[in-house]
Amino acid sequence: MRGLTRRWVLAAAAGEAPAELASLHLPPLLERILLSRGLTDPRAVQHFCEPRLTDLHDPSLMPNLDLAVERLIDAVRGDRSIVIYGDYDVDGIAATSILFHVIKAVAPEADVRRYVPHRLEEGYGLNAEALKKIRAGGTDLVITVDCGVTAPAEAQLAREIGLELIITDHHHLPNGEDKLPEALIVHPRLPGSEYPFGDLCGAGVAFKLAWRFATAWCGSQRVSECLQKILLEMLPLAALGTIADVVPLVGENRVITSFGLRLIKQTSLPGLRALIEASDLMGGNIDSEKVGFILAPRLNACGRMGHAAEAVRLLTDAAPEEAAPIARRLAQLNRQRQRTERTIFEQAARRAEDAGMTGGNKRAIVLADTAWHPGVVGIVCSRLVDRFGRPAVLMQRHGELCKGSARSIDGYSIHEGLLACAEHLTTFGGHDMAAGLTLPADRLHAFAEALIAHANERITVEQLTPELRIDCDASLLELDFPTVKRIIALSPFGRANRRPAVRLQGATLLEAPRQIGAHGRHLSVRFRQDEGGCRRVMRGVWWGAGSRAADLAPGMHLDAVIEPKLNEFNGRVSVEAEIRDVMVKEA
Repeated sequence: MRGLTRRWVLAAAAGEAPAELASLHLPPLLERILLSRGLTDPRAVQHFCEPRLTDLHDPSLMPNLDLAVERLIDAVRGDRSIVIYGDYDVDGIAATSILFHVIKAVAPEADVRRYVPHRLEEGYGLNAEALKKIRAGGTDLVITVDCGVTAPAEAQLAREIGLELIITDHHHLPNGEDKLPEALIVHPRLPGSEYPFGDLCGAGVAFKLAWRFATAWCGSQRVSECLQKILLEMLPLAALGTIADVVPLVGENRVITSFGLRLIKQTSLPGLRALIEASDLMGGNIDSEKVGFILAPRLNACGRMGHAAEAVRLLTDAAPEEAAPIARRLAQLNRQRQRTERTIFEQAARRAEDAGMTGGNKRAIVLADTAWHPGVVGIVCSRLVDRFGRPAVLMQRHGELCKGSARSIDGYSIHEGLLACAEHLTTFGGHDMAAGLTLPADRLHAFAEALIAHANERITVEQLTPELRIDCDASLLELDFPTVKRIIALSPFGRANRRPAVRLQGATLLEAPRQIGAHGRHLSVRFRQDEGGCRRVMRGVWWGAGSRAADLAPGMHLDAVIEPKLNEFNGRVSVEAEIRDVMVKEA
C-alpha cells in the first residue's frame, strides 16, 4: 500500500488474543497494538507496560565484569592513578560520567581522571599517542567506555608500555576471536556470553559495571543509602546515552530509559540541571524525543565542533557556578552546528541527485568533499537517509585521506556493507545502523562502487520508499481519552518501540486543510468517521506537509495513518491525531 508520501506496512494480523490477557483489562485497541508487536504473554505485557528496576539483569552475568570490578577496586585501594577513556559522543560522555561519579562516591580521594579524544585530531577510539601521554603522566590503569573492542594494536601498545587496560564496549566485535584486543574485555556479546540482553549501549554497560562496583565495594548486594542515591542519579545519564545511541528501546534499555526519564528533572548533578535549564526544559515533561532532539544534540555539538572534554566536565565535576556558562556555550555550539549541517545537507543532496544516487540503480549514497566538517557529516547522513530512503556515507577529504560517517535504513546493516568493502578501507567500526570509516582518497571511487553494488544486491527498489509501519486498524470512536492515555504510556519510544500508529479507514475531510506554522509548512486537518450510526470528528496535524494542501479537498474520502496524541490547551486536554500519511480513496 502506498500513501502520498510513504509505503504502508500493516503488521500481520495477530489473531485472537489469548484468554489470559483478559485478566489485564486492557482497552481493545491497546490490546491489538501489543499483539501486533508480539506481546501475547500476560507476564511479558505487564513487564512491558510497567517496567521495574528489578527487571534489570545481574551485572555479574556479563563476561569478565566481576574480574574488571576486582581490578578496579584493587586500583582504587592501592592509590593507583586511573583514567576513564571515553568516546566523544553522548553515549561515551554519559558512560565516562557514570563511572567517574560512582568511583568518586566510594573513594572521594581516588586519582580518577577522564580522557576523551579530539574527534578531528585523534579520531574515534583508543589512540596510540594518547595512551603514551597517559602513561607518561603516571597513570597505571586505563578503563575504556564505549570504545576499544576494535583496537588490538593499541591494546598491544598498552602492554608494551606497562599500562593495564580494561575495555568496556558494546559495538560490533571484530570477526574472529583472534582479532580481539589482548586485554580484559567487558562486553555483553563476547563469544560464549550468557548475558540475557545484548543491546546495551556504552552507558548501559558502564552503569552495570558501576552498579557491581558499588555492591562489591560494600561487600553486599545491599549498598549504603548514599551509594543507592548515586546509582539512581546515574540512571538519567544512562538514559541519555541509550536514547542518543539509538539502541533498541526494549528489555533493559526500556527499563533504564523509563526510570532515567522519570528522574532526570530531579537530578542533583549541577551540570545536568544546568543543561536542562539552558534548554528551557524545566517546565514540561522530558521524553525520549526531547532528549534526542534537544539535550543530546547540545552534548554532541561540543565534540562535533570542538572538544567533548567540556561536555564531560559539565556532567562530572563542574561546580554549580561553572555549569551554567558551560551549558550556554554548548547551546551556542549547537546553533553553529545546525548552520553548518544545513549547508552540507543542501550540497550533498544536490550532488547525490546529480550523481544518480537517488534513483533505483544506485541504492546507496557515497560522497566526499574537502569543505565538509567531519564532525557534522554523520548528522547529515541521517538527514539524507530520511530524504532518500537509502544508506548514506559522507566524508571529509583531507589530503590523502577521506574520513567520515555512515548511516543506514532498517533491513540493511551498514557495518556488514563496510565489512564487505574492507579491502578499500583503512579503518571502520560501528553497528547495523551507524558507523565511522577512514580510507585513502585514491580508493574513494572503488569504495563507492563496491558499497553501491553491495547495497544494490541487498536492498529492493521497494525499500527505497520510506516505510511507514502500522500497528493495526482503529476507529475514531476507539480513540477516547483513557485509551489514548494508556497508548502514550507505552513510552519511551524509539528504535524497536516506535510510537504506535493506526490506520483509520473511510475518513472524510470536513473542510480544506489549513496551512499553519512558518511559511505554511504544516497542515491542520479536520475529518470525520461514521461507524454504526455514530459520528466522530477529530482534528489532526500533519507536520511538514504544507505543500500537500492542494492534494486534499473537502469531502474527500481517505484512509489515514495517525499517531494518537493528547493536546493540552488552556487547561483542557483533548485527543488529537498526528497524521503520518494519507491515501485518497475517492474525491
